[in-house]
Amino acid sequence: MRKIVFVTGNEDKYREVKEILEKKDIKIIQKDLEYPELQEDDLEPIAYYGAKWTADRLNMPVIVDDSGIFIEALNGFPGPYSAFVEKHLGNQKVLKLMDDETVRDATFKSVIGYCEPENEPIVFTGKVEGKIAYSERGEGGFGFDPIFEYQGKTFAEIGDYEKNKVSHRMRALEKFYEWLD
Repeated sequence: MRKIVFVTGNEDKYREVKEILEKKDIKIIQKDLEYPELQEDDLEPIAYYGAKWTADRLNMPVIVDDSGIFIEALNGFPGPYSAFVEKHLGNQKVLKLMDDETVRDATFKSVIGYCEPENEPIVFTGKVEGKIAYSERGEGGFGFDPIFEYQGKTFAEIGDYEKNKVSHRMRALEKFYEWLD
């Protein structure tokens, strides 16, 4: 079984990545290491930099994940600032911003950055298209899952097993796995 270090302090992301990659015979080891996060409009440079910085500091191959929800009616907001917005505003205030909006299209995006020490990182992007619900629904998931609708149900309603078959993170990890293999 191949082992890869996943640098994250987010237990929910760790659990998802672990479940997805274990099916590929990859053991994920979590390392909680704060790294400088670039202020960018796109996730790819953030994941690229994070993977490079952590691989060089830990002197081992690593993956990082930078994810965000991009809401069309809000011009892509919160995008790369999703973690900050989720922590400081939460789903209810995002829904409040959407009160008068009829266009509710949104994209959940995940970028996996992989890097080996003293090498250049590689990034893998996964996206899933959906809509912003009118209210929080479901008991599962985390972050924006209760307000992100995919084919009529929120990610929080479909549960981890189904979510991990279709999510933005799974799609990015599939690309990473294909490259790795």
